[in-house]
Amino acid sequence: MPLCTFLSGGLDSSIITKFAADYYQKENMPPLDTYSIDYVDNDKNFVKSDFQPNSDNYYIDLMNKNLHTNHHKIVIDTPELASYLEDAMIARDMPGMADIDSSLLLFCKNVKKEMTVALTGECADEIFGGYPWFFRKDALESNTFPWSIAITERQELLNTDISKKVKLKDYIDFRYKESLNEVDILPTDSAETAEKRKISYLTLNWFMQTLLDRSDRMAMYSGFELRVPFCDYRLAQYVWNIPWEMKALNGREKGLLRYVCRDFLPSEIVDRKKSPYPKTHNPTYLAKVKSMLTDIMKDKNAPINSLLNRNYILEILSTDGKAFTRPWFGQLMTRASAYGLFVPG
Repeated sequence: MPLCTFLSGGLDSSIITKFAADYYQKENMPPLDTYSIDYVDNDKNFVKSDFQPNSDNYYIDLMNKNLHTNHHKIVIDTPELASYLEDAMIARDMPGMADIDSSLLLFCKNVKKEMTVALTGECADEIFGGYPWFFRKDALESNTFPWSIAITERQELLNTDISKKVKLKDYIDFRYKESLNEVDILPTDSAETAEKRKISYLTLNWFMQTLLDRSDRMAMYSGFELRVPFCDYRLAQYVWNIPWEMKALNGREKGLLRYVCRDFLPSEIVDRKKSPYPKTHNPTYLAKVKSMLTDIMKDKNAPINSLLNRNYILEILSTDGKAFTRPWFGQLMTRASAYGLFVPG
């Protein structure tokens, strides 16, 4: 069964690739195949941000120079990425993460031509405390799910008749409090560990489930399978009870995991700040999905108007998406993704 790894050059995928490549070499097998995703002209258009401090290519090359691997880069262009938004929604059975979904679907579709199964580094962030919201004061004090702080913007997206009946904040508050009531705080927990145990529980039981569902659906749409070794229940159970002061060793996200890997991964990989799933920075994608959404909104009878606030969407278009400056789903979705949310409608 042809097997490969997804390699972004981040800590998590590098760990998985390192162990898999070493095993292949030990067993005198051909070099392990690794795959990464990139986008046309991303090298020209990449802009550093708090959520995405650097691009992947340097780190991918660094890992492959140090391993027994055969690397492949899948490069996706704007038209294809936009055209697969509808396929991604069909695979998801509901609106999802726009180009974050369609890019993974395309990635898996292309890798499937040569492989059957891929190992990924997903779930390490949830289990070992890798997201910014484990450390950001605004997220910790938000009194809601830290990846869904922009509730007002979401409510305003709804058709006004629906918005009057759907009390989004009330529902989110109910689920948030319900989840926190399920968290068992140990008598031996420090104040910080108790606080981080709560946000870890929310992350494991809500955010991680969303990402696992996304991965499975985008892959299986092409008959491709993704495996997530970090999600092994024995590892999750063990790490759950590690005190936060150890888990966030040296004050770093995934500090303990970094410490464990320092002897078998390049220091640049070990010390690299977390970077989210790679997405396009090509301005042609933003222009493309904006054009697609504009064409839909020209029809006042478009089905999207029965669900969403037409005037607000037109305002988003006219202001070039300024209402979406805060990323949705934590680090993943900004303006271009927001336009893509509405396009299949």
